[in-house]
Amino acid sequence: MSTEKLKHHKIIFVVGGPGSGKGTQCEKIVHKYGYTHLSTGDLLRAEVSSGSERGKKLQAIMEKGELVPLDTVLDMLRDAMLAKADTSKGFLIDGYPREVKQGEEFEKKIAPPTLLLYVDAGKETMVKRLLKRGETSGRVDDNEETIKKRLETYYKATEPVIAFYKGRGIVRQLNAEGTVDEVFQQVCSYLDKL
Repeated sequence: MSTEKLKHHKIIFVVGGPGSGKGTQCEKIVHKYGYTHLSTGDLLRAEVSSGSERGKKLQAIMEKGELVPLDTVLDMLRDAMLAKADTSKGFLIDGYPREVKQGEEFEKKIAPPTLLLYVDAGKETMVKRLLKRGETSGRVDDNEETIKKRLETYYKATEPVIAFYKGRGIVRQLNAEGTVDEVFQQVCSYLDKL
């Protein structure tokens, strides 16, 4: 199936550290704006849960806090987007791209992004939120040791991504230290202009 029809959709990359509140903001955007929320993490976890061969390989990578191969992620994203292309008002690509090359490949294989929302929370805030989530989430990666590794991986990979898209003038930075509603007000101020 061709990705041509995706080029006419609003595509918003949502980038922020683990525990920054990306997922929460995406839920609110879906509710208000009718976008389709695609979390690379959720797509990957669903694959792991399926018990497939690919899922088993992914689980091993994720448990080490490493990044999943680009082609795997892109294929999963493209398939998910095409499945919703006829009914969606736009796409929120949550947790993507994690490196500049991912963004470039996404554009080649799928479509260019309209905007990048940078959900910016401090390290202490993210650790605190993740440990709290870990009390109830049952996620293998919500423990202190893995959290620190994930944050390290995140910072190293994401800073060049933000710089790359700032160069294109499509980054909108959110101060994610506030309440969910305070952060969402910032989100709306950007999305209402699209």
